[in-house]
Amino acid sequence: MLTRRLGLLASSLVFAGRAVHAQPKHPHPAHKGNDPAAPSGRPGDTPLGPVDTAARWGFIQDFDTGASLFEKQADDEMPPSSMTKLMTLYLVYDQLKQGKLKLEDQLPVTEKAWRMQGSKMFVALGSSVKVEDLIRGVVVQSGNDAAIVLAEAIGGSEEQFVEKMNAKAKELGMTHTFFKNCTGWPDPEQHMSCRDIATLAGDIIRQFSEYYHYDEEKAFRYNGIEQGNRNPMVQKGTADGLKTGHTDAGGYGLVASSKRNGRRVILVLNGMATMRERAEEAERLMDWAFFNFEDVMLFSAGDAVETVPVWLGTSRSVPLIAGRDVMVTMPRNWRQKASIKVAYNAPLNAPVAKGFVAGKLTVTGDGVPQLDIPLMAGADVPRLGLPGRAMAVLSKYVTGT
Repeated sequence: MLTRRLGLLASSLVFAGRAVHAQPKHPHPAHKGNDPAAPSGRPGDTPLGPVDTAARWGFIQDFDTGASLFEKQADDEMPPSSMTKLMTLYLVYDQLKQGKLKLEDQLPVTEKAWRMQGSKMFVALGSSVKVEDLIRGVVVQSGNDAAIVLAEAIGGSEEQFVEKMNAKAKELGMTHTFFKNCTGWPDPEQHMSCRDIATLAGDIIRQFSEYYHYDEEKAFRYNGIEQGNRNPMVQKGTADGLKTGHTDAGGYGLVASSKRNGRRVILVLNGMATMRERAEEAERLMDWAFFNFEDVMLFSAGDAVETVPVWLGTSRSVPLIAGRDVMVTMPRNWRQKASIKVAYNAPLNAPVAKGFVAGKLTVTGDGVPQLDIPLMAGADVPRLGLPGRAMAVLSKYVTGT
């Protein structure tokens, strides 16, 4: 049953001692030149072994499966600089989605926002600015002043808005994050980890896709001043978001997301020495992630993974299904080392209710993140009536089946 469901592919997986085939979700992306993961610094950990990078901190994740492709001090609490603004944007988008804020709303510019230093949108003191323009000012221009205008309007003050930021971080499971401001302005107590930043970026893309298009803008003009998007990958068209940052303590950082041939990857790097190094490392490691890994669809939601016998039921068997799409991220050349195992007790005793968890599918192997999927009965199997049960017991006694 499993063998028939998995389709055809040039390479195979090992399932319960026999070969079965899995269909890749997308074809291999085009790749030119040598392996993009050429040595360039200190190594990070990957399923393929160490990969060098000049970044001090790093994390790369497959968007759809959540698989970790690259980790270098990914849970260290580091200065996040302007990547902090992702949480500011998250709360703004949430207000918009709830209808508590509208893109055309005009928000007042306070003296605190106007005086804010660092990267600026150049809002005018005493003016009012459209929410949509403020979003673009934060996303494209990394405007500290724009971030404060939004924070004060939503929270009443930046301090109260920061309380919301920390509450949301806790809700999202960002265990290595603590905010002191909404801009990323240097503060010794403010920190995030690369993994937490990737979590936040992924949630923005999932939950607020209707606003994510702002991240692709390469330039934005406000108050007669045009500024280009600071994300070098967005400028080159090799990513569709999200944010860059820089402080003396944290160095140059970047969180980027790219979608190629239908597959999305999120990359977070920080602690690089120059803007050029940030751009080159981000491009190189994003290429490496797409070149060396692929998403493989093992089962669709309704596929019968296995058929299990049922004792004293109106049907003698019931299909086990995963109930959802099962997709894993695998190194391209390591798929033959993966193992798929199905465990269940047989026979099942009738009655069996559809959706009843009756087994487990486990995917393991070199370079493959372990995946445990509960398997459920794909149909109801009522219990036979008394005459039927009597005949079934008699048949088993006489024939042994």
